[in-house]
Order: sequence, then C-alpha cells, then structure tokens
Amino acid sequence: MELGVWNTLKVERSMPQGLYLTDDSGEEVLLPNKYCTPEMEIESKVNVFVYRDSEDRLVATTETPLAIKHTFAYLKVTSVNTIGAFLHWGLEKDLLVPFKEQRKRMEEGFSYPVYIYEDEMTGRLVATNKYERFLSKEFPEYSPMQEVQIFITHLTDLGVNVIIENKHKGLIYHNEVFTFLSLGDTTSAYIKEILPNGNITVTLRKQGKDLLDAGAQRILDRLHEKNGFLELTDNSSPEEIMFQLQMSKKNFKKSVGILYKQGKVILHTDGIRLT
Repeated sequence: MELGVWNTLKVERSMPQGLYLTDDSGEEVLLPNKYCTPEMEIESKVNVFVYRDSEDRLVATTETPLAIKHTFAYLKVTSVNTIGAFLHWGLEKDLLVPFKEQRKRMEEGFSYPVYIYEDEMTGRLVATNKYERFLSKEFPEYSPMQEVQIFITHLTDLGVNVIIENKHKGLIYHNEVFTFLSLGDTTSAYIKEILPNGNITVTLRKQGKDLLDAGAQRILDRLHEKNGFLELTDNSSPEEIMFQLQMSKKNFKKSVGILYKQGKVILHTDGIRLT
C-alpha cells in the first residue's frame, strides 16, 4: 500500500466506522462510511487514494485530490499557522507546506506552484515551494521537436518558466507565446533546444512544415468562419494577426503563401478571399 497515490485494495471486512481494505501483504486501511457504496462488497476490489488523517492515521478516500505524490500542482493557501501554510488539494485534510519549504512566506488566499512528496522523517505527505532538489540531475535526453508535457510555474523577464515531464526545468521565450497561459496550466509543448549546460527551451508550436500546414489550416478555418474573407494582409500588424489567428506574422505570411500556391485563396489589397 503506497501513501499519496491511488491503490487498488480488497474489501476485507465491514465495521461500524466503515470498510477495512487490505493490500496483497495484508496491510489494512479504513475507508470511512461516507465514502462507502453498496457495490463495495466483501472481497471486491476498490480504487482509493491513501493518505494520513489529522491524527496521522492511514485513511482511504474515493475523493480525487488535485495532485498526487511526486507531481507538481498550483494550489491555493487556505490558512497559515505557526508551522506553515495549508493548501487546498481536494481532500478533507489540507496539505502542509512547512515554513522551511517556502521561498517566501505564503499568504492565505494566494496560489503557489508546489511539489508533493513524502517526508522521510515523519512519513507525512507535504508540499514544497523549493522543488528544484526533486528535479532530475541527469542531462536531458529529449529530441528536437519531441512533444512533451509541461507545467507552468511562473513568469520571468525572459519568458515563462515550466517543468518538463515532471522532471526538468524549461523556458518558453516571450516571443514564443502565441496563446493565453495561466500559472499552473499543464499543456503540450515541443523541445526547441537543449544547451550544453542542460538548459532547455520549449515552444508551444511545432516548427517547420507541420507548423506551416497547421497555420494554413487555421487560416482556412478562419476564412470559412468569416464567410470567405479575412481583412488581413502583409501590411497587417503582428498584434492584429495574433488577435485573429493566434500566430506570428512570420508564420502568417508563410501559411498564406502555401494557400496561394495551392490555389485556395486570392490575395487582395484589403485582405484574403477563398477561391
């Protein structure tokens, strides 16, 4: 039975306070009555999340936490006391961030990027805002334009800082951001470059032919939405193009060129028209 993750356990026995579940080794955990259903019969299998209650006893729940052990999340502080800040993570008991695990004192009502882990000294699930030590020390071995999952942590002068595949830091430069991103978002991205020092830059859009094909399709879709005409030209501002198509002016011009060569659009001085 593993703390902080989902476990598939067997219903062993029923007691007034709930069902006792066991793993293959015979270790038991209580699933309180409020989470029990008629389908949970003796010997049946139940998928539950295991953590510790306010008295540090192992307890099971069918509630879904906002994050599990060894993952990143962007969680809101519900309260602060003399030992640290407590985060709402979707369960009855809030998640503690001890003061020593905070970059700066966390404040009630604000959200922060954190990593969830099991403290070796206490055996409790806790979170840290100082998560760098949990990132991989190995040199990243991604391929150029490899698709990856990223977690948005914070903004810097250079761009948007992210965690790649739950194990490496990365950066999206400001000029690579063509869509709205929120702190705490998890989304797909592509490896752009890995520097000799191991630093990684990522992009939200695939480069090269695939990007241009996607851009061309986006323009076609927008033309159909606008009854076959778009008031965009080579002279349109990057901001206007971004607003209407969520792409850079450079990719707009290349994508229009593809459509023109394929005979799918006619270029006018005041815009683009479907043929």
